Amino acid sequence: MAESIIDRPNMRPTVDNSSNTPPVRISAVNVQLTNVSPTRKSLAVTLDPSEVDAEHQAVVGEIAKLARIPGFRPGKAPTAMVAKRFSKEIVEEFKQKVVAKAYRSALEQEKLDVLNVVNVDEGKIEAGAPANVTITLDIRPDFQLPDYANMPTEIAPTDPADAEIDNVIQGLRSERADFKPADRPAQKGDYVKLAYEGKVDGQPITELAPDKQLYGKVPQTWEEVEGANEGVIPGLGKQLAGLKAGDKRDVTITFPAEFPAVPALAGKTATYSVEVQEIRERVLPELNEEFFKSQQVDNLEALRTQVRNNLKLQKEYQNRSAQRRQVTERLAMLVDFPVPDSLVEAETQSVLRNFIEENMRRGVPAEQFEKDKKELFESARKAAHNRVKLQLVLAKIAEQEKIEVTNDDINNFLYREAMRSGQKPDKLAKNLAGDRERLRSVQQSIIFDKAVDFLVSKASVTVVQPKA
Repeated sequence: MAESIIDRPNMRPTVDNSSNTPPVRISAVNVQLTNVSPTRKSLAVTLDPSEVDAEHQAVVGEIAKLARIPGFRPGKAPTAMVAKRFSKEIVEEFKQKVVAKAYRSALEQEKLDVLNVVNVDEGKIEAGAPANVTITLDIRPDFQLPDYANMPTEIAPTDPADAEIDNVIQGLRSERADFKPADRPAQKGDYVKLAYEGKVDGQPITELAPDKQLYGKVPQTWEEVEGANEGVIPGLGKQLAGLKAGDKRDVTITFPAEFPAVPALAGKTATYSVEVQEIRERVLPELNEEFFKSQQVDNLEALRTQVRNNLKLQKEYQNRSAQRRQVTERLAMLVDFPVPDSLVEAETQSVLRNFIEENMRRGVPAEQFEKDKKELFESARKAAHNRVKLQLVLAKIAEQEKIEVTNDDINNFLYREAMRSGQKPDKLAKNLAGDRERLRSVQQSIIFDKAVDFLVSKASVTVVQPKA
C-alpha cells in the first residue's frame, strides 16, 4: 500500500544560519508518531492550509477537465460552475486525496513497514483550513531469524512389510465381496439386519431427541458385527456377535461425554431393544483372473507389486507431511516476538469460520457453538496467533532466500483448483486476475508453502522404526 501511494518525499523543517545560503522551504506537513504497542503505531499528521488547498485545487481541476456541462466544451466550463455542480464528488475525492497525502508523508518520514491500516480518523477536512489526520497502523515486527538450516526431522521407513501388502489385498477383496444369507449366529465381519428402539431412564429417545429419530427408533437397518467403522449408534455393532435371526436382546449403550451429533444424549446411558431380522456373511472373491483384471493386473505377483508401490508412495507423502510439521513446529519454538493484533484478529475469524463450517457439515447444531463460544474463541485465537507468527517467520525466510512466486506456481494452483472445483482453469484465472485480494492471498500461500519446502530440503533426517 505504501509504495503505491507515495509520490514525493516529505520536506522536513531545516534551519540554516548562513547568509550565503538561500532560504529553504519549511515543511507544510507535520508528523507525530506514538508507539501504541511494539507492533502498533499511531501517526498524527497535520497539513497546513496551503497543502490542503493544493489538493482541493487539483481535484477541481481534474473534474473540470472531464466535466460535461451543457453550453461548454469539455474542460472549458468556469471553475466556479464545476465546483457547484459537482460539489459532492469534489468533497469525496478531496478528502481521499488529503488522507492519501497525509499517509504518504507520514510513511516517507517514519519509514514504516506497514502490514495493515487499522483505522483512519480524518477529522474535519475543508479548503482553507489545516487538516488533522490520525492513522493507526500495524507494522511488521522486527526479529532475528534463528538458524534454520539442518533442523532435525524424523521419518518412518517407506518399504512396506509383507503383512501390510496382505492387508491391502484383503481390503480390495472386501470391497468386492458378496453378502449371502447365513443360517447361523452372527460372527465378526457379518452384516446384521435389525430393528431397534432406545430409551434413557425409561424415556424414549424419540421424545428426548425428537429431531433425531435415527437414534431413537428404526424399523430396519444394517449393522456390521465388530466392524472397524461404527454405525449410527456407537458400540452397537460390538454387541451383535452370537445373535441369530429372530433373536431379541436389550443392549446397553453409553454415549461419549462429547457427542455433538445429538447433544441430548451426550454422556447418557441408553438401553436399546434389538430384534435381529437377518444375518449375511461376507464372501470374498477368489484371487483369480477375473479379480486380477478388475485391479488392472495380470496375476498375484503384479498385484503385490502394484500395492507395494502405492504403499511406498503413501509412506513418502506421510513422511513429507511429518517433516513439514516438524520443521514449522521447531521454527515457532526457536523465535518469539510480538504479533500484530489486527492480523491475529483476522486469522481468528478465519479459523472460527472454517471450524464452524466443518462441524455443521458433520451435523453439529448451531446452539452447540453458542454454548461453547467462549472456549471456541480462545482456542481459535491461540491457533491464529501461532499461524500469524509462523507466516511472518516464513515470509522473512522467503525474502532472505529470494523465494518468489512464478507463473508456473500460479498455473499449478489453477490446475489443482480446477480439479477440485470442477471449473475451467481459464475461468478461474480470469476471476483471480480481477480479485486483487484473492490473488495476494494465493501468492502468500504459495510463498509459505515454498518456504516450508525449502526448510525441509535443508533439514537433517533420521529414519525411526515405528513402535510395535
